[in-house]
Amino acid sequence: MTEHATGPGPHVVALGTAGGPRWWDRPGETPRSGISTAVVVDGAVYLVDCGQGAGRQLARAGLRLGRVRGLFLTHLHSDHVVDLAALLLFGQFERKDAEAGPIAVRGPGSRGALPPVSRHATATPRAVAPGNPTPGTADMIEQLYAAYATDLNDRIFDSLTRPPAEHYEVRDIVLPAGTGFDPDVAVAPEMEPFPVFEDDHVAVTATLVAHPPTAPAFAFRFDTANGSVTISGDTAPCTNLERLARGTGLLLHEAIDLDLIAGRYTDTEMLKATMDHHRRAHTTPRQAGRVAERAGAGALALHHLVPANAPRASWLAAAETFGGPLYIPEDLDVLPFATVRAPQAGIVPEARR
Repeated sequence: MTEHATGPGPHVVALGTAGGPRWWDRPGETPRSGISTAVVVDGAVYLVDCGQGAGRQLARAGLRLGRVRGLFLTHLHSDHVVDLAALLLFGQFERKDAEAGPIAVRGPGSRGALPPVSRHATATPRAVAPGNPTPGTADMIEQLYAAYATDLNDRIFDSLTRPPAEHYEVRDIVLPAGTGFDPDVAVAPEMEPFPVFEDDHVAVTATLVAHPPTAPAFAFRFDTANGSVTISGDTAPCTNLERLARGTGLLLHEAIDLDLIAGRYTDTEMLKATMDHHRRAHTTPRQAGRVAERAGAGALALHHLVPANAPRASWLAAAETFGGPLYIPEDLDVLPFATVRAPQAGIVPEARR
């Protein structure tokens, strides 16, 4: 049993800290795994997103899948869900307790329509899967089951494994009535946080965040008897997120270095379109610091780092706008979230391994 599995108090394990649908080189250093975070409370585990390598990182952290009670998807971009299939399939063997209840899976529903075509397009693209081009969480998982039906049925009929529905209880998150949400013109209208899950360890609330054209996209807050943590998902600076994170012990916020990422594109049209997206749908370190400061967060950790092989100095600019402790976690770092705001500015403590 590792410290991660038992833990001295409520904490998060940064399973993966990289953003973007890429494998990032880090010469001389271990590459960062895809974005995924484990919230650990009294031995119970709650996952937020499952990017590249999330399942393996969960095992490396000593967090058995049998301890996972919930999986929360901020949105359905590939860098946040690419390891979902592995969790769904391997869970048949990793979750060996026949009495264990299913893992609650909560994520966004369908966008409802294809996004508008970029203003930089010279022709209208052809949609993938035009019959259902924007599946939500429940539809996506059903389609994954169908894609892996050969494997699943072999295991169920020959090895007598339990079917996936006995391991995972999947629901799309339903927005409260009257939010004014519109996937094209109002992806994050101002709203109050709303509940999406509760058990004897955590109460989880959500809010819409600004990650156009992806919609709906969510941030999540986990409240416990001994502190809270808020996880931004992918978003531009957002009033809804500030409201959700108000007084939270720890805010994990995405961050992007716009100058460095612009240098990664060689296709001119793709560069223009993609940088338009990055500017309207992501957050720089200084902006993340301002969000955390306005929310009164006890501490700020930057993750979903893009590009994930940027030097550490790229992220330290958040200390210019946030007066509390600032973390730039590596994969598998452990961060407490029963945090008391320190009076000094610009603190950059080391996360505990």
